[in-house]
Amino acid sequence: MSRWTAADVQAYDERAPAPSETRTFTAALGCFWGPDAAFGTLPGVVRTRVGYAGGTDPNPTYERIGDHSEVVQVDYDPGETTFAALVDEAIGLHDPTRQPAKRQYHHVLFFEREREREAIEDALDALEVPSVETRVEPLDSFALAEPYHQKFNLRGKRWATDAFDDADYDRTDVRESPAAAKLNAVLAGRDVSELGALGRRDVELR
Repeated sequence: MSRWTAADVQAYDERAPAPSETRTFTAALGCFWGPDAAFGTLPGVVRTRVGYAGGTDPNPTYERIGDHSEVVQVDYDPGETTFAALVDEAIGLHDPTRQPAKRQYHHVLFFEREREREAIEDALDALEVPSVETRVEPLDSFALAEPYHQKFNLRGKRWATDAFDDADYDRTDVRESPAAAKLNAVLAGRDVSELGALGRRDVELR
């Protein structure tokens, strides 16, 4: 079975756009593990992380989430994809005609700029449905989820995490690693076109 090496993930991360070259998109779409993997699949998405947003507590945790919702936040390369494309992906990942009963799993699309609000509202307005329950809100704050929630699919595969350990990546490094975002998607069973850039196409998922 092929495995990724420390050199593979380090080389991939070094080629990725720096944080200063990316923009951010944040969405609450239910449990954040699935959306984290889904967005990691997309070309142009550089980094992913999960956390909490939309509420009033300045320090939410999974055990004390309060009025926050679980969210996925992605850094994307505006030269490779667009905010509108990520909105379309987010809409496809949830049912915009309903809100779950628990605030923790509410559906919310966040914006940081007026043009982002307009892009979200245009996409929701274009849906041919009787009503839209997904909320559109400004991103006032974002709190990182605990380390054990980050890169959930990757974290549970010791044979896959060895490369990051060998590269001396700590928890923050893995959370913010572009390679980890892609490999997390692969290990969720998704097809990632950039996998070849990591030097492996014949990985056995187990």
